[in-house]
Amino acid sequence: MSLIITDECINCDVCEPECPNGAIAQGDEIYVIDPSKCTECVGHFDEPQCIQVCPVDCISPDPAHPESKEALLVKFTKLNPA
Repeated sequence: MSLIITDECINCDVCEPECPNGAIAQGDEIYVIDPSKCTECVGHFDEPQCIQVCPVDCISPDPAHPESKEALLVKFTKLNPA
């Protein structure tokens, strides 16, 4: 499942540089996560780095984009070819 940033985001800028896939970008009002690039850090880290650094806990699984860990690993492989 890809992640989503809720409207509780305070635009603190700490999540964007932590994303190894470049899935996080500044949106119109808050940061947004591109579900086609989000692997929840599968393939890079044991836990999503954006969630680890978020000071307001506004990042959570996106129910609109359910994916298994295996599907996230396939996406990681496509985004990071050897």
